[in-house]
Amino acid sequence: MDLIGEFLGAMPLPALMVDHNERVIGANAAAVTLLGQSLKDRHFSIVLRQPALIDAIETCLRDQSAATTRYLGADGAQDTTFDVSLRYVNGVGNAQRGAVLLSFFDVTEREQAGQMRRDFVSNVSHELRTPLTAMLGFIETLRGAAKDDPVARDRFLEIMENEGNRMNRLVDDLLSLNRVESQERVRPREQVDLGRHLQSTLHTLAPLAAEAGTKLSIDAPEDVIIVLGDADQLKQVFTNLIENAIKYGGPNVHVVLHGPQRDRSLRTNAVRIAVTDDGPGINPTHLPRLTERFYRADSHRSRAKGGTGLGLAIVKHIINRHRGRLKMESELGKGTTFSVILPA
Repeated sequence: MDLIGEFLGAMPLPALMVDHNERVIGANAAAVTLLGQSLKDRHFSIVLRQPALIDAIETCLRDQSAATTRYLGADGAQDTTFDVSLRYVNGVGNAQRGAVLLSFFDVTEREQAGQMRRDFVSNVSHELRTPLTAMLGFIETLRGAAKDDPVARDRFLEIMENEGNRMNRLVDDLLSLNRVESQERVRPREQVDLGRHLQSTLHTLAPLAAEAGTKLSIDAPEDVIIVLGDADQLKQVFTNLIENAIKYGGPNVHVVLHGPQRDRSLRTNAVRIAVTDDGPGINPTHLPRLTERFYRADSHRSRAKGGTGLGLAIVKHIINRHRGRLKMESELGKGTTFSVILPA
């Protein structure tokens, strides 16, 4: 009986053994999937090919010591990362001189989460540094040449106020995103009148639309449409989508509330809220990434209009909490439609 093969086969992780002849003396099916066919009897450096791992095996064989290192691979769809644990096993291998047992633990998701966290901190730092740098520059100017110039002072103070408000919006959105993410697994159960909340949102945004020269309109059934949800969060979704349409769309923004009907993607009856503008549209290459944190189709225009780059990320998480879908459609020169689909 091949005891080494039986032992390795019982391990749930990819695992193999290398003896003092520097040959692979056994590998389980998971290791074959990870590293390729015909591993047994091959020299370990040909199988593994990564200097840090090769050095760790040589050290473990020489010193009969434990070690931990990394193995970097790819599964065809993404790069992968494994923590590799090396342990010396006596009494096996060539002349029973001992061998090294290697087990591979997949830490790809952990590494990706860490990279996302680092990217997030970097983006937040960048978004805060830009207005802070501007404010510090104006403060320095006000202490110097502009100190006795009332016109310049008022203009600089107005700019500083705008930059301060921009930072405040960013902090508010970060806190909102954190709250939504922490609640995402808990499905809301409040009864929400969608028509009433849409009308309220349009009323709130009417001054912004008037200032932008945008005409707002709504088409909703006479019947009351109720869904189970979080009223405040859904209003946040409607506000964000309609406000974006006002800021970046054309002179007309139209909101349509569709009554319950069968939705294939949700596999149940669902209501649909569509926010359509007749603006310049969005390049299709940007659409798949619009809900990423800090992703902007037009960075300069978004910042100029006070955008934080987090609005659609918040919308996505809220809709996920409601077990719904966000659908985006756009054609250059013909406008954009954002549709929220919620279980009815």
